[in-house]
Amino acid sequence: MTVLLIILGIIALIAVFIIGIYNRLVALRQTTNQAWSDIEVQLKQRQDLVPQLVATVKGYAKHEKGTFKEVVDARAAAMGASTVQGQAQAEGMLTAALGKMFALAEAYPELKANTNFLQLQEQLSDVENKISAARRFYNNSVQEYNTGREQFPAVLIAEPFGFREREFFEAPEGREALQTAPEVNFD
Repeated sequence: MTVLLIILGIIALIAVFIIGIYNRLVALRQTTNQAWSDIEVQLKQRQDLVPQLVATVKGYAKHEKGTFKEVVDARAAAMGASTVQGQAQAEGMLTAALGKMFALAEAYPELKANTNFLQLQEQLSDVENKISAARRFYNNSVQEYNTGREQFPAVLIAEPFGFREREFFEAPEGREALQTAPEVNFD
């Protein structure tokens, strides 16, 4: 009888231990999901600002159709991306296209003084800062989640219960490309 109680006690301890690991992985996964949702909200705000910005700049630079098409196409790609990697690539394209449009706007002094343009530019800058903060939070939560699922003994539980590795949200071009000014040709 005592042996049976000891065996049942050991089984109960193992079960409690496994439940604790499982619950920790669930909490880490939920934090990562919430962080991704925060990024999506900021990206949606950014994507919603783009048409207003394009319309404002279009009024001043009517002959720059290629730049506007690039911005609109990049926005469409960003809205249609379904994976973290796809979203990162699409947002990188949108950032580059917006950079070209802002560089174009520099050639039109009356546009630079337009109140609507200045407000949109300020809102976009604010959203960019929020995206950056949300991306840092998401990448930190992905790092914690991936580390938690790979540590022993959680690694024994993670795969069988469907805790898959998560991707970081990184710029596809790398840091150097983000720090390089876009090339604009007025020919």
